Amino acid sequence: MLTGIHATFIGGDARQLEVIKKFIELDATVTLIGFDNLESNFNGAFKRSLTPEVLHDVDAIILPVVGTDEQGYVESIFCSKPMQIKDEHFAALPAHCCIYTGLAREYLKKLAASFNLQLNEILDRDDVAIYNSIPTVEGALMIAIQNTDFTIHHSNALVLGFGRTGLSMARALYGLGAHVHVGARKSADLARAYEMGLEPFHIDELSGYVHKADLIFNTIPHQVITAKVISNMPHHTLIIDLASKPGGTDFRYAEKRGIKALLAPGLPGIVAPKSAGQILANTLSRLVLDQMEIRRNKGGS
Repeated sequence: MLTGIHATFIGGDARQLEVIKKFIELDATVTLIGFDNLESNFNGAFKRSLTPEVLHDVDAIILPVVGTDEQGYVESIFCSKPMQIKDEHFAALPAHCCIYTGLAREYLKKLAASFNLQLNEILDRDDVAIYNSIPTVEGALMIAIQNTDFTIHHSNALVLGFGRTGLSMARALYGLGAHVHVGARKSADLARAYEMGLEPFHIDELSGYVHKADLIFNTIPHQVITAKVISNMPHHTLIIDLASKPGGTDFRYAEKRGIKALLAPGLPGIVAPKSAGQILANTLSRLVLDQMEIRRNKGGS
């Protein structure tokens, strides 16, 4: 239970609603900032504006998955007014307050560090990333089906990167009967792909593997699908870039050559916000509970 914990949610999308529900069920005191246009109200939650005064007794600040931008602005689909987190807001927080987000940009990292506040990026956790790979893969397959006139079965599919999302992506494609090629750098990843019955290749050799590609799924967050690589692709190739913005594709050259390339980060929150929200809710509630136990063992402060 989170009895006695004051959690403040600042902005977010539909995923955040599942987290809010979980915290209320666990008896936390919940404050909502940036939820002015939310049609349904949560019993036991209080809507407030973003001011330093409402933050002085907060134990946990929960930001959207994308955190803030580099100017401190927080996105919220439930609020039409822009919200900017500034020094004065973090200065009002108690020293024990923890900040939770998916991924933090430099602005948020520097702000938290300047006030010696603990910042937790939960998308870096293996458990969250693996759970999130499920709706990511489902969304990627949906995009592939919607944007092609051929079946995934028997298609030539390339998966670039063999991390937590790449592995799940390759497994799903293989299960659907695609000929799956995996591009990676680590010898261990190449060995694992081979063990799974896939066709591995070193990512530096990508140009030589795209000439028959029907589908390319990229998970590498820096540009690997360069103009040189794209120039070797057939015109029907579909690129689905799952990496965080700006992705790993030269989108300008792809468009110039007439090859469809789609940037599709954040698919869990788009295709399955309820499931993605429950993943976040379970993880965040455990993290906050663990932090509460640490404070109690230290005598609280």
